[in-house]
Amino acid sequence: MSNAGSSGLKLGVNGFGRIGKLTVWHHVARKFFDEIVVNIGRQAGSSLADIGHYVERDSTYGWLHGFLYGHLGQPVISDLNEADGSMMIDGIRVRFLRNDRDPADIDWDQHDARLVVDTTGQFLDPNPGLANPQGTLRGHLASGADKVIISAPFKVKDKSAPPPDDAVTTVMGINTNDYDPRRHKIISNASCTTTCLAHMMKPLIDAFGPKKIMSASMATVHAATGSQEVLDRLPQSGKTDLRKNRSIMNNIILTTTGAARALRLVIPEMEEIAFIAESVRIPTSSGSLIILVINLQEEPAGEYVRREMINDIYRQAADDSPAGYLYYTEKQNVSGDIIGMPRVAATIEGYETHSRTAEATIDLAKIPGLKIDQLSYPGGSVVRIPVTQAVIYGWYDNEMGSYVNMLGDRTVSIAELM
Repeated sequence: MSNAGSSGLKLGVNGFGRIGKLTVWHHVARKFFDEIVVNIGRQAGSSLADIGHYVERDSTYGWLHGFLYGHLGQPVISDLNEADGSMMIDGIRVRFLRNDRDPADIDWDQHDARLVVDTTGQFLDPNPGLANPQGTLRGHLASGADKVIISAPFKVKDKSAPPPDDAVTTVMGINTNDYDPRRHKIISNASCTTTCLAHMMKPLIDAFGPKKIMSASMATVHAATGSQEVLDRLPQSGKTDLRKNRSIMNNIILTTTGAARALRLVIPEMEEIAFIAESVRIPTSSGSLIILVINLQEEPAGEYVRREMINDIYRQAADDSPAGYLYYTEKQNVSGDIIGMPRVAATIEGYETHSRTAEATIDLAKIPGLKIDQLSYPGGSVVRIPVTQAVIYGWYDNEMGSYVNMLGDRTVSIAELM
């Protein structure tokens, strides 16, 4: 996959929050696109220089020139042109649009941006024909884009509607090739949590098969996002989740995640596994953790799954991982160690892998449709089977290091086929 060099293409970016800004950092460093056109959709600050100030520094990742060149780097923003809203950032022209929020009004065609990354989190329904005064995802196509990537899972309002043929969800290194350039126009890059989780589950499914995995669950201990409040606020009318309005600076906040639903889209075998996903938000700016618990049905006469066997699976998967998306380590980490790790979807902390095997009691008489009288067991209808429970820890930088870099790889891989 290309990392540098002129492609002759321009990239459109809609939205300039955390993911939008760091996407610009990624592509300025990568230099695959000749120009980046960013739609902010509103006035920001008092001048273009204020936008440059926002681009140049970051509370989590530091200065842009430090990100690009280390401590010897010098400022890289120049040639601010207030008239056309453009500036040069390390040799790449970046143009900022500050008028239209509705994707249909942005006019990507005028700016020759055929590929657009929507990072707003506002336009998530891929279905056509939706009327919305705030705009729709397909508005990007109507305004001149050929392909649209969203930095979030799809969220379909009409659950009875069939999925559109021109939309697909992919995670790089998992189902990368599910994207068909001849058919797909709208691509979901899933979420940061789904990306990490997919790279944790896929090696286990490949090693054991879905039928051996009786159930799985995960909890993500997730850094704060823009959906949290800095201080407690009164909820808006009709809101039912009162925790989202509590201060993230002072609390651990229970929330939800769509990782289980999105995971089935990128790993179809997950349909055969009972799976549940939960999430809590904590007062850190980035660096998150998935605690994955799996239950494996053992063969009574076979070798039971042990900690070292699981770690060996991840060691081998990391060695085979395309572009190093899976990383295995036996070092002891904290969340700050993960921030900024380049292109690592999941960092498996083998030091903390655990497994325990015990016998589970099952009463066959309670299984619907099973004819007990046709079975012969010494203990009657009650049987005991060995089950191994394993716990695996996977770190991920939910902003730049993991998600934005993976999103950048997906963007370039699509652009190379345009």
